[in-house]
Amino acid sequence: MTLPRTPSFRLDGKRALVTGGTRGIGLGASVALAEAGAAVTIAARTAGDIEALVNQMADAGLGAEGVALDITDNDAVRQFVAEVEPFQILVNSAGTARHSSFADITPANYQAVMDLNLSATLFVSQAVVARLMESGLPGSIIHISSQMGHVGGPNRAVYAASKFAVEGLSKAMAIELGAHNIRVNTVCPTFIETELTAKNLSDPDFRSWVLSKIKLGRLGKVEDIMGPIVFLASDAAALVTGASLLVDGGWTSE
Repeated sequence: MTLPRTPSFRLDGKRALVTGGTRGIGLGASVALAEAGAAVTIAARTAGDIEALVNQMADAGLGAEGVALDITDNDAVRQFVAEVEPFQILVNSAGTARHSSFADITPANYQAVMDLNLSATLFVSQAVVARLMESGLPGSIIHISSQMGHVGGPNRAVYAASKFAVEGLSKAMAIELGAHNIRVNTVCPTFIETELTAKNLSDPDFRSWVLSKIKLGRLGKVEDIMGPIVFLASDAAALVTGASLLVDGGWTSE
């Protein structure tokens, strides 16, 4: 009998691009992929934030480089991706939220959320995939979605709409790109304690409501998302595509 061997979770020799990689879940993704051996490029708007993180990672023995890039600028994204070696891993982590009641949604807030959460996710992926296909390389595309891509929530109509759209985008991409050995999946966190969620979670009533929905009884941490990202990026997930990995503490189990 030949014993099966566990596929490697290591990412040595692979190049990874993380959008929104200096804060919150994106920062966690940057560190996790570097720890697993990937050559990480961190994309964010603010050069100073990128430099500070790259230096901090270097001090921790982790290699990374950065690029100051507005990922809603499709031409700039395509030009950058075309000028560097292909990325075999892409984590689309950049995102935003502008919460309000349904009655108070404005066209400006709707557009801002959709431009970053959906349009940028689509067009950054398109640029990375084009380079992979030119080179004949396999790849793993990971969209940071949300539990709100599977359920609704009060004052979150636009945010939920953007994440439901990302879920549909991911499945359609998986169907088209499977023949090229490019996998596409989403990670769907519950409320993670980050700068993006801090204001809402500072409201005791809101925090209590959130905790009442999470069956494990605690808020998420950035570290809770790092392992799932490495898994989906690695050969351990070689047959996983078109999937949504819910990291929600049981929120959506009802």
